[in-house]
Amino acid sequence: MKKVAFITGITGQDGSYLAELLIQKNYIVHGLLRRTSVLNVERIQETINKYEKIGKLNLHYMDLTDTSSISNLIKKYKPDEFYNLAAMSHVGISFYTGEATLNINTVASYRILESILKNHKKCKFYQASSSEMFGSTPPPQNEKSPFNPQSPYGISKVAAFHTTKYFRQAHGLFASNGILFNHESPRRGLNFVTRKITHSLARILSGHESKIHLGDISTRRDWGHSKDYVRGIWMILQYKKPEDFVLSTGKNYSIEDFIKKVFKLLDLNWKRFVTTNNKNFLRPSEVRSLQGDSSKARKLLKWKPEYNLDALCQDMLLSDLKLYGMSLEEAKQIAKRLK
Repeated sequence: MKKVAFITGITGQDGSYLAELLIQKNYIVHGLLRRTSVLNVERIQETINKYEKIGKLNLHYMDLTDTSSISNLIKKYKPDEFYNLAAMSHVGISFYTGEATLNINTVASYRILESILKNHKKCKFYQASSSEMFGSTPPPQNEKSPFNPQSPYGISKVAAFHTTKYFRQAHGLFASNGILFNHESPRRGLNFVTRKITHSLARILSGHESKIHLGDISTRRDWGHSKDYVRGIWMILQYKKPEDFVLSTGKNYSIEDFIKKVFKLLDLNWKRFVTTNNKNFLRPSEVRSLQGDSSKARKLLKWKPEYNLDALCQDMLLSDLKLYGMSLEEAKQIAKRLK
């Protein structure tokens, strides 16, 4: 029998890569969508075209604020694995939508776990936790580091982490947390700083923009590639027992470092095109430095990232250049004229 997997957030960066990975591993994937006026399936459109008609990918409308819509799908399809990747996932926006962030990111995980407990206790559950839970805790951070979140987003993820742990300890569910440090890709949303940098540079080269406006570029993050991290997500649920794992590269870079690496690909001086410390992008409280210690996952899961930051920057820039009809060589020629 083929395994059946549910993915909330299948239209997002991680969800789209995870769906591709699971289908390659011969799963039947059920993607759970939130109804919107415009169907946002760009990231999974190719997967839909390939696999929906033959039943390897099935899409359903579900609302994480509606318990019955969750329970009904679990009762009907009895998934082997449930990956909860859906979230209000932007830290900066969470300062303005704190209540909604808690409702989607925290209470929804409780609804899902309660539905699994009542309707299909054999289902393995994965909760997408975040390095933002550590907040101001000094790096390096691992599974034993204290949480000290600095945003409503971080708070919501801490609560969801403990909700998952509670259902594991109190009710015996196979419920695991993956504490993922920052991970990016060409599929990252445009309002995330890494994608904003690569996409805006492509727009500058194509004549659509002249400057990239950013906030504080001194903060440091542990950046990896989403493809590496969804592989780790799957491995967490294949482990012999439910546990919590940090996934990270173990390397620590500032946003300025990221900018330099992207602009170096085109031999451009980034300072001519980037403005910083714009007040519209500064946050009430900021996480200064995140650097993960993923030694537990490397030892027990045999997981390790394949992409380094240079490869990630190149992958993202090449993809965004392609959106504007440019190869890397063509972009370099345009960049020469901009010097």
